[in-house]
Amino acid sequence: MKSCNGTGPLKSRMVRRISAVFVMLAVIIISSALLIDQYVQRTSSRYIVGASEVPEADAILVPGAYVFPDGTVSFMLYDRLNGAYELYKSGKVRKILVSGDHGRKDYDEVNTMKKFLKDKGVPEADVFMDHAGFCTYESIYRARDVFLVKKVIIVTQEYHLKRAVFAARELGLEAYGVASDQHDYGEVMTIYKLREIVARNKDFFLAKILKPQPTFLGDTIPVTGDGRSTDDQ
Repeated sequence: MKSCNGTGPLKSRMVRRISAVFVMLAVIIISSALLIDQYVQRTSSRYIVGASEVPEADAILVPGAYVFPDGTVSFMLYDRLNGAYELYKSGKVRKILVSGDHGRKDYDEVNTMKKFLKDKGVPEADVFMDHAGFCTYESIYRARDVFLVKKVIIVTQEYHLKRAVFAARELGLEAYGVASDQHDYGEVMTIYKLREIVARNKDFFLAKILKPQPTFLGDTIPVTGDGRSTDDQ
C-alpha cells in the first residue's frame, strides 16, 4: 500500500524552489557582470584616440602577448609593437615601456619585444623592459610605481584596450589608448572577446576597489632615464 504522508509532493516543491533560487542567482550574476562590462567600456571609450591625436606623454606602454619558441612574435604582439613604433616615430613620446612575462628562463616576452624595436631602429636607451608584467593590472601598477610613469599611451588591440585604459585611469594615470588591430586574428577573437567580459569584471574590482600590490615591485627605475638599466642580457 502506498504511503499517504505527502512527502513526494513536498520534495518536488522544494526542488522547484531551490531551482528557482539558483536560476535567480544566475540571472543576477550574469546581469551584474554585463553591467560592469558595459561600465568599463563606456568609461574608458572617451580616452581611445587615433594615432594622429595622441598627446605628448611620458611613455608608450606595450602589454606583452605570446612569443613563439623560436623567438618570433605572434600577430597580436607584432601589431602592438608596430603600432608603438609608429607612435614613437611621430616624436610625441620618446620612451617605450614593454611589459610582459619573463617569469622563467625558457620564456621571455620582454627581451623579444625590445629586440623587435631595436631592429626597427629604436635606440636601446629609449626602450624599457618590465620583466614582471604578468597581467594587464600588474603592468599598469608597475608602470606607475616602478617606472614612475604619470601620463601614458597604451597600445594594444581594441578588445583589450578599454580594460587597460580603465585600469590605468583608476590607478591614477593620465592614460590614453591607441588600437593596434592591423590583422584579422581569425576565429580566436570570438573566444578572446568572451573572455574579456570576465577580465573586465576582474580588473574592475582590482583597479577600482581592491588595488592590491603586484607580484613584484622593487626599486624605482624612472622612465625618464636610460632603458639599458633594465637589460638583463
